[in-house]
Amino acid sequence: MSHDLYVQLLDLACGLLLITSVLVLWRRELTVIIRVFALQGAALAALVAVLAVRDGSVELGVVAVGLLVLRAGVLPALLRRALAAAGEQRRDVRPLVNVASSLLAAAVLALLGHAISRPLVALAPSAATQAVPVGMTVVLIGFFVLVTRRRALSQLVGFLLMDNGITAVGFLTTSGAGPAVELGVSLDVLMVVLVLQILTTRMRDTFGDTDLDELRELRD
Repeated sequence: MSHDLYVQLLDLACGLLLITSVLVLWRRELTVIIRVFALQGAALAALVAVLAVRDGSVELGVVAVGLLVLRAGVLPALLRRALAAAGEQRRDVRPLVNVASSLLAAAVLALLGHAISRPLVALAPSAATQAVPVGMTVVLIGFFVLVTRRRALSQLVGFLLMDNGITAVGFLTTSGAGPAVELGVSLDVLMVVLVLQILTTRMRDTFGDTDLDELRELRD
């Protein structure tokens, strides 16, 4: 693979990561948000695949396939299953921040991500590290989704966006932490999603809703 083609493919994968994060802020329908999350999982796997081809690493190639299966297949399927069990609650109608303000916040977070990443990029300037601000921005946007959405499922998507961003930063700065480490982290994420899915189901069965603000009022 030529250097120019490597840079173009890397930029394309990172661009998809960033666009899908912004789309999660823009849309309110949970079905659409889950599809966007699956697309982001595919973009993350593509990013690792590009690094694998550049380095000629079979191990990274295996990790890319594992990421594609887990983050673009298994995790979205679990989210769709939780959503199907939620009945009519298919839209996050009462976020703490409206769409326009959320998109404006995304622009501010992108600038913040660039500022935070500057020391990392300066340590070892390369095409991969130049893309680190994108991964950092995805982490910040995921945290923003986590703290501004009311539905438990929306907050779970925010948590997973953060994990995708952290994974992207890890691969861009180290060219891969090894299949064993990535497998362990991915299994941890899968376990967290399964536990949160069970908790969400129990909340809905007990209280009839997963709106955390309403549950807080019930506690008061």
